[in-house]
Amino acid sequence: MNLEVDKLNVSYGEKEVLKNISFMVNKGEILTIIGPNGSGKTTLIKAASRCLKPTCGNIYIGGMDIDEMNTRTIAQKLAVLPQVKNVSSDVSVEELVSYGRYPHLKFGKKLCREDKEIVDWALEKTGMKDLRKRYAVSLSGGERQRAWIAMTLAQKSKILILDEPTTFLDISYQLEVLELVKELNQSLGLTVIMVLHDLNQAARYSDKILVMNNGRVCCMGRPEDVVNTCLLNDIFKIDADIYDDKVNNCLFLIPRNTIS
Repeated sequence: MNLEVDKLNVSYGEKEVLKNISFMVNKGEILTIIGPNGSGKTTLIKAASRCLKPTCGNIYIGGMDIDEMNTRTIAQKLAVLPQVKNVSSDVSVEELVSYGRYPHLKFGKKLCREDKEIVDWALEKTGMKDLRKRYAVSLSGGERQRAWIAMTLAQKSKILILDEPTTFLDISYQLEVLELVKELNQSLGLTVIMVLHDLNQAARYSDKILVMNNGRVCCMGRPEDVVNTCLLNDIFKIDADIYDDKVNNCLFLIPRNTIS
């Protein structure tokens, strides 16, 4: 399922944060949003998932305007994993994952056999089945992130939005989470939109990259077409050498120094 953002503007009071944002994510693509701190990445994620009301503009999921959809319908089509996630200390992994089924339940209804089978499937898909009875707060960083991703999978939506899914994780857990996202994208055909800070990870795991700065879209395209020395100089204020990673079939960069 595709997602389209058309001429989106968002303001906090009198401060305009997003300015005339337009882009399309095609079905089955991984789009990574990058940009300096304060460029509007998280605000864009919140607006695209209708967690934040835009000043003007439209967002379409599968051709349907989200303003004409109720919250339950949106949750059935689009799953969001925010940066900050809180869960009670007595919630097990299995219970956390089951929350993903709530958009599909009728008022006052409990999980049926099909719902429980989907929870089992999500746990299996994310490698969390053996940890299902553990309290979510007792998990390692990487395990906890996989549990949250399992919850979004249980929603059975076609679009997955991840706001900085690797933040606060050790490098091994970062790669574990991104490998999982890539595998889910390929095996389930999920459309993925995520925010990352690491440019090398963005280049390795994305079909397309969208670059933001000062609330605007600077450019969007394939990593090899977007990431270049001019972009690194102008937007990220660094000098870097760019190489061809023949093992992972992507580019990678090594920063040399910052530009004042």
